[in-house]
Amino acid sequence: MGSTSNTMSRNREVLMKNSGFHCFPIGMDLLTLVRMVVAEAVGSFILMFCICGIIASMQLMGGQVGLLEYATTAALTVVVVVFSIGSISGAHVNPAVTIAFATVGPFPWSKVPLYVLAQVGGCVLATYVGKLVYGIKSELMATRPLHGCSAAFWVELIATFIVVFLAASLSNETQSMVDLDEAFLQVGQLSGFVVGVAIGLGVLICGPVSGGSMNPARSLGPAIVSWKFDHLWIYLTAPTIGAIGGALLYRVLRLQGWSCKSTTPNPNARVLDHSLH
Repeated sequence: MGSTSNTMSRNREVLMKNSGFHCFPIGMDLLTLVRMVVAEAVGSFILMFCICGIIASMQLMGGQVGLLEYATTAALTVVVVVFSIGSISGAHVNPAVTIAFATVGPFPWSKVPLYVLAQVGGCVLATYVGKLVYGIKSELMATRPLHGCSAAFWVELIATFIVVFLAASLSNETQSMVDLDEAFLQVGQLSGFVVGVAIGLGVLICGPVSGGSMNPARSLGPAIVSWKFDHLWIYLTAPTIGAIGGALLYRVLRLQGWSCKSTTPNPNARVLDHSLH
């Protein structure tokens, strides 16, 4: 019996090594997939609700809370989300990140629709709850160009490009630990803080121009609740293009395919496809 079990384990390892999607092994069961999707929905809810909270504070305190506080809130929220669900789903909480890692990296396209639906659903629910709790209009939580559509488009694209380029560099050092029937993604001690700082920086540099979204789900949530879709195309296309560009450039600079397993493991850099605001 022991010999048979060992043979089956070895066969499974061979199949996983030969799989094109090392980060999501072919042995993943339905329960694991559900856990990942729910984690993305919860993470997106937390992210959007915290954004609703800081925007409500701006309104209730008469504008005394400014861009720096908004950027700090976004950064700290991303850190919390990465550490809470990173080991479950990879903590994308951003359709642009999911699409980028599916286009350039090892993330399977079959999981993309589920992840995107979970992310958008979490943001829609958080916007609705924030509207009820804080008593503010959902339009106030929407993102809109502040200095022209062209400027907003390019600043969203460039900011997302920078953040995903960093996320790609971190994910390249990832090690996936697979325990037969589920994928256990080990999150590094410092990576969450690094991604959070990058998000805060991105909000600071593009907030005055575009509102600092860098996340299609974050913009789509308030748009759906308020049913106002003016200029939404900017926040759907620019972050997605920027994310793909950032991930692609890092892969080209590395001059190699993306592997979830680093040849020189670094205990402080084990992160997989981290989230963006």
